[in-house]
Amino acid sequence: MDEKEMQNPPLKVIAHIHTPFPTKFGIPRQSGLVEGLRAEIVFEPEYRVPEAVRGLEEFSHVWLIWQFSRAVRDSWSPTVRPPRLGGNTRVGVFATRSPFRPNPLGLSCVKLERIELDPARGPVLHVLGADLMDGTPLYDIKPYLPYVDAHPEAAEGFTAQTQSHRLEVLCDPDLWALVPPEQQEALRGVLENDPRPSYQHDPERVYGMEFNDLEIRFVVDGDQLTVREICPAQER
Repeated sequence: MDEKEMQNPPLKVIAHIHTPFPTKFGIPRQSGLVEGLRAEIVFEPEYRVPEAVRGLEEFSHVWLIWQFSRAVRDSWSPTVRPPRLGGNTRVGVFATRSPFRPNPLGLSCVKLERIELDPARGPVLHVLGADLMDGTPLYDIKPYLPYVDAHPEAAEGFTAQTQSHRLEVLCDPDLWALVPPEQQEALRGVLENDPRPSYQHDPERVYGMEFNDLEIRFVVDGDQLTVREICPAQER
């Protein structure tokens, strides 16, 4: 490896995560907000080695280092406008978790539910609470260490003024029954956490988000979210 390669080592995609979100809209703003969200991590063929995850089952949570695959760009800006500040106030990019960074890297902590040893796919990690789009590439997986990684006294910066609020979700029972039972808890959690951009408050606007194979259409008035329609995503 020459000096340039040592200064800029190439990153290898080791796995991809599969989640209920084929698009960015509706993804929780942070990992862990909707713990009922299930996802699978499938390693690339080179890394489908059971020995590589030996001992990982002893940890309850893991860190995921991943790529903002829809935010890769050649240029960058030293300031960004966080949606949680209304989309108009600029702050330094390194004071945010914006995807528009010099290196499009994300960091998420998820709960490790179990490890499946699949004959065809190798070790598959089943995780809860992911905030990633379906198919997102992963660069690394590390165990979460509570005595090192948890700092309850940490200052929250501007996010302390913009804590996420929860909505009351209203939906006709017959309409809600179109959602598979095993997906209902996770979907309700996503809707309760208000998937809209924080600067949008039009009570007449109908929003649509894809969740697995469904499209969910809803309106929000005050603290109430009303589901108007649930249909197969291909019908949109």
